[in-house]
Amino acid sequence: MPESDAEGDFLEGVYTTDIGLTWLASQWEVLEEFYRKYVQSHSDEGPAVVWLKIAESSVDEFDRSKAVQLGQDVQRLLRSPLTDEMIRTVWLAATHGVFDPGEYGMSAGAWLQKAEEAWLARVRQNDPAFVPPPPRPVVDEEFRRAVLQVIRPVAEQLSLAVENPPFGTPVTGLVPALERVVTESCADLGYRLFLRAMKAYHVPADRPGLVALGERFDYPEWVVPEGLNDRTVTPWHRGGWTDTSPPAPVVRPGSGAHVTPRYLSRGPATGRLAPGSGMAVCPLSQA
Repeated sequence: MPESDAEGDFLEGVYTTDIGLTWLASQWEVLEEFYRKYVQSHSDEGPAVVWLKIAESSVDEFDRSKAVQLGQDVQRLLRSPLTDEMIRTVWLAATHGVFDPGEYGMSAGAWLQKAEEAWLARVRQNDPAFVPPPPRPVVDEEFRRAVLQVIRPVAEQLSLAVENPPFGTPVTGLVPALERVVTESCADLGYRLFLRAMKAYHVPADRPGLVALGERFDYPEWVVPEGLNDRTVTPWHRGGWTDTSPPAPVVRPGSGAHVTPRYLSRGPATGRLAPGSGMAVCPLSQA
C-alpha cells in the first residue's frame, strides 16, 4: 500500500466516530455547520432538507466501503418486519428527539427512503453505474444475544432518560424497539442505534464491555468509545478542581462546535452545554 494511502486509512480510522445511518443521526450535534453552509443561501427550505444534505455529505466523509453503509442500514430497516413506529422510535432517540420526520409530514420509512435517495444521487454523480450492495444484515444468533445482553442492564435507566429529556421530543418504547431491531432486522445496526441513544442522553455505560463487543463487529476504533459516559472512569482533575464528567469527545477537523444554533430553536435556550463547547444547545424540536 502506498504511504499516502496508508496515512489516509489511519486518519479515517482515527476520526471515524460512527458509520451509516447512526453517523447520520449523530449529526444532530453539529447541525450548525450545515445550516451555515446551506440554510443561509436557501432560507425558504427547512430542517428536513438540511438533513438530506447531510446524507449526501456522507459520500465525501468516508471511503467507498464505509459510505455504502448508509444505504445498507436503510434497507436493513425497510426490508424488516418492523413497524414504522418502531423505526421512528429508534431514529428519534438516536437524534435526542431533535429531528422527528412526523413533524414534517413524513413517516419514518418515507424519511429513510428520501435519505437513501439523496445519498444514492450523490454517489452517482461520481459513478453513474453504481449499484448499491445488498443490505447484508447481521442475523447471527450469537451476535443478537450479545447485543441484547448489553442492552438489558441499562434498559431502565435508558428508558427514563429518553422519556424525560432536558430538550427534544420525549421517546417512549425505545428499549423494546431496539430489541426488535436486533432480533428482526440486524444485530449490528441495533447495537449502533443503542450506542447512539446511550451517547445522546449521556447514560452511564460499561465502556470496556461495549468496546469489546464493538471489536467483535470490527468497528473502527472510535465508533464505540467516542462520546460514551464511561461509568468506569473515576473523577479527574482539571485546573485544580475535580470534574466528574468525561473528557470532551473527539471532534473531526472542520466539524464545527457540537451545538445546535440558538436561532433555529422554537423556544428559549435550555442552558444545557454541549461537551467542551461552552455553548448552550437549542435543538430544533424544542417546544
